[in-house]
Amino acid sequence: MQSLYIPHLLQLSQRTQTISLEDFIPGLDTLTPLRGKMTVRHGGTFLEIKVQAETIITLTCDRCLQQYNHRVILDTSEIIWLDKNANLSAVIPQEREIAWEDLSETLSPDSYFEPEIWLYEQLSLTMPLRKLCGKDCQQLMVPTNEEPSPIDSRWASLESLKQQLSS
Repeated sequence: MQSLYIPHLLQLSQRTQTISLEDFIPGLDTLTPLRGKMTVRHGGTFLEIKVQAETIITLTCDRCLQQYNHRVILDTSEIIWLDKNANLSAVIPQEREIAWEDLSETLSPDSYFEPEIWLYEQLSLTMPLRKLCGKDCQQLMVPTNEEPSPIDSRWASLESLKQQLSS
């Protein structure tokens, strides 16, 4: 996916670029390519980005550790402000006060917009925090003392210590 040079958007009809999505996003392991469309509109002092797309990703359940497929639907928009001072390479201290008004994305009006990076970030934000394979998911069963189970040799020392402490 190619970068968009922001000043070129001003030359397009309605200052809008529409991108058909049918690609895998690098760094994001998905089963299917991201399919949908993205529009980037130059609003003079801002870029308005809208996307409607979907893909399927394999996740591991937090409860039973089974793998399952999850459909990720991306239907979002964002405003990115254009500011000539956005890309100045000034030294930023590790700790500083930030006003609420400064908590926004900015790009230089003479720079590039990277749709691939933006899509990766948006897809990462839509991933579920708690990964459960289903409503009826049963928690992984831990063997009790009545059920002998083979012990990984790397844990044998810990198991003998537990036996000594319980005696």
